[in-house]
Amino acid sequence: MTNTDDQIIGKRTSTERGRAVRVRLQAAATELISEIGWNAVTTRRLADRAGVRSGLVHYHFDSLQDLLRKAALAEFESVVDALLDDEANIKGGPAALLTITEDFDGSDAKSTLMIETYLAAARDPLLKDQLAQNVNDFRRALTSALAHQGVPDPEAAALVVLAALDGLTLQKGLDDELDIGGAIALLHTIISPGQGGQRP
Repeated sequence: MTNTDDQIIGKRTSTERGRAVRVRLQAAATELISEIGWNAVTTRRLADRAGVRSGLVHYHFDSLQDLLRKAALAEFESVVDALLDDEANIKGGPAALLTITEDFDGSDAKSTLMIETYLAAARDPLLKDQLAQNVNDFRRALTSALAHQGVPDPEAAALVVLAALDGLTLQKGLDDELDIGGAIALLHTIISPGQGGQRP
């Protein structure tokens, strides 16, 4: 094995180690944002959770805020990806989207991460722009699905449905005994107007 081969192997190993550290830091960031809130996450606390030296946070990311932003957006994208098929259509159709309230109840880790991210976006213009792009892309996918079903004014319907789902998640976070069945049935009348609000 030549010195060049050794250098290539060493570089690859170093690259893999760096990638692994970034993954650990982002995972720690998503956990901490959910557990203690965006503004309470510090470099030291994050590094401790990831099991790395605190200096590695700023070695791998431009800043703590950059790391939090990337971690939150990656998690948001993973949630959206789970709802879309390979052609960017809503899996199971628009009505299936309403079952999301069963997974996100306002107090689970993903719900609290999304709530914290929305709040942080109000103070961080870059995060706001990036989050808005992701939300807009998903809203366009829903609009397209509703248009395909013949829903009148599908763009307005998509906005109302997604805003309602956000709001229901917040309400359930405040009251875990809240019955949202009637609200979900009402949303079904928007998504499937010909079915009289009956859940599929």
